[in-house]
Amino acid sequence: MTTQRSTWILKVQCQEGEHFVPDEERRKHWAELFEQLDLNKDGRIDMLELEAGLAHRGLSNGCLKKIVETGDTNQDGVLDFEEFVEYLHNHEKQLKVMFHHVDRNKDGRIDVEDIQHCLHIIGVNVSPEDATRIMLSMDRDGTMTINWSEWRDYFLFKHLSDMEDVARFWKRSMILDTGEQLTVPEEFSEAQKKSGYMWRQLMAGVMAGSVSRTGTAPLDRLKVFRQVHGSSDFRGSALSGFKYMLNEGGPWSLWRGNGVNVLKIAPETAIKFSAYEQIKTVMRGHDETRTLRLHERFVAGSLAGAIAQTIIYPMEVLKTRLNLRKTGQFTGIADCAKQILQREGAAAFYKGYVPNMLSIVPYAGIDLAVYETLKLSWLNRNTGLSDPGVMVLLGCGAVSSTCGMLASYPLALVRTRMQAQASVKGSPKLSMLSLLRNIVTQEGIAGLYRGISPNLLKIVPAVSVSYVVYEYMRIMLGVDIEGRRGGKEHG
Repeated sequence: MTTQRSTWILKVQCQEGEHFVPDEERRKHWAELFEQLDLNKDGRIDMLELEAGLAHRGLSNGCLKKIVETGDTNQDGVLDFEEFVEYLHNHEKQLKVMFHHVDRNKDGRIDVEDIQHCLHIIGVNVSPEDATRIMLSMDRDGTMTINWSEWRDYFLFKHLSDMEDVARFWKRSMILDTGEQLTVPEEFSEAQKKSGYMWRQLMAGVMAGSVSRTGTAPLDRLKVFRQVHGSSDFRGSALSGFKYMLNEGGPWSLWRGNGVNVLKIAPETAIKFSAYEQIKTVMRGHDETRTLRLHERFVAGSLAGAIAQTIIYPMEVLKTRLNLRKTGQFTGIADCAKQILQREGAAAFYKGYVPNMLSIVPYAGIDLAVYETLKLSWLNRNTGLSDPGVMVLLGCGAVSSTCGMLASYPLALVRTRMQAQASVKGSPKLSMLSLLRNIVTQEGIAGLYRGISPNLLKIVPAVSVSYVVYEYMRIMLGVDIEGRRGGKEHG
């Protein structure tokens, strides 16, 4: 052992409290941890060193920031050895109290029923299978229970303040979070609904979607042009497509249709989540506490999505028409709606509705199935963690969104062409099946995927931008990424 480490262990021995005195092995472990995290060996640990040293634990920046803020008693922005030891000492005392609270029969081990009861505290009812999955992520000795050392090591660097934080952390490991608009909405507890946490989180999602869509709007407009005009009228690479749009309407033309695309996020999100809650209530019947299984959540989510799409569908038509408009054709969203109503009637606002509804099920089903498969595959390979972390979740979201989009794209293409029929000069008014037949006959199977390249290009930046904005908006709205209130409530 080095002289420096021996000195650190002596310091630990002098700093122990009366009621929680770690043994010699624990004190040695703290000293080794500090030495491993102190990459530049200057006797202090900063945020960058924490990020590098704890990267394998899948912790968010918000969680690491809380560790530094809580342990940094002299407010210099870093943790010296004394502060590091004091933080771990106090944190392990908290974890010990939490462990005894969850261990209801006081046998020194936490089982599946204990986990279910802990989650029930904040109104989250999970099935025995889900509780078992949580337990297995922490059980290292194969006893199908969690002892004190497994509990302590698992939560050592997770900034938890009380039992609700423990329950929320477990809950977060099971929700579907792709960084974009959710295919199957997140579950919220009764406490979260009453506190306003749910609406703050939804607002963060709306803002994230708005920034993400605005950032990728030029690619989205290019996709619509290629879908509608096909290979005969809109040849060339993505670069030539952008050049065409710039020549026709200048730089701002790249964002045509983005206004209505952003405006529809808030009502669609609110309708979807409200419908989802009502559908869940109906599916549960008399057993109000029953946990919906994955396939039931999928059905409820798909139905909620269909209801939301039905109500806001006229805005989808407006978005397509504004995407395709020539300079000076419409003065704005209201003028576009007025002209469609006058020339084509109210029915025009639901053109392409059938293929749009048909595309929801394959997209939602494949997106959810691939996401859950990838996530569970990661969990099986990393048995010490129940939360895959930001990068893994973003990767799962990007891959699952791509697979869902590939499956539903032909229907999305037909929907867009039907929405645009009156705006394309000389375009025949064909039904969904007639359009499909014409595309395959004239352009081949590849024609069903016309415009898919810009759509594929926008997935990774859309998911990434959405997540970054989502995280910062949650912090600004008073809820950090682990789901706790910020500010004075937790210091």
